[in-house]
Amino acid sequence: MEQKIPFEVFKSNVCHEVKNKGEITFMINLLKSDIITIYFNKQWYDESLYLLAMLDYLSRKNNIPICTNYNHFRNYKLAEVIYPEGVLLTSKILNKPELLQESYDNAIPEFKRFNIVENEVENVV
Repeated sequence: MEQKIPFEVFKSNVCHEVKNKGEITFMINLLKSDIITIYFNKQWYDESLYLLAMLDYLSRKNNIPICTNYNHFRNYKLAEVIYPEGVLLTSKILNKPELLQESYDNAIPEFKRFNIVENEVENVV
């Protein structure tokens, strides 16, 4: 049985895959694999919606119409907002809860619609 990895690791892996394969190739592979549906059916909602958000974001960025196959998933959002670990830690260490709101306000819209705060998908090392 496939084990879930920590969400931060998952996000990092996805961003590296986008960078290494290129946006269009990543999108094609994502659509061919239908992993969005597979993860959703496993109830891995964080991963499923993150990938759908990435697909929608890359579609907008590359002027490609969004894939309507996933319209039924676009009605969902996570029960709680997921912030990047770095933002959570910085906010806590500096005792600045306003950093969370700032990060939320500046999040990429395609991710924010699912309650995922994502500000940088291109800046991977």
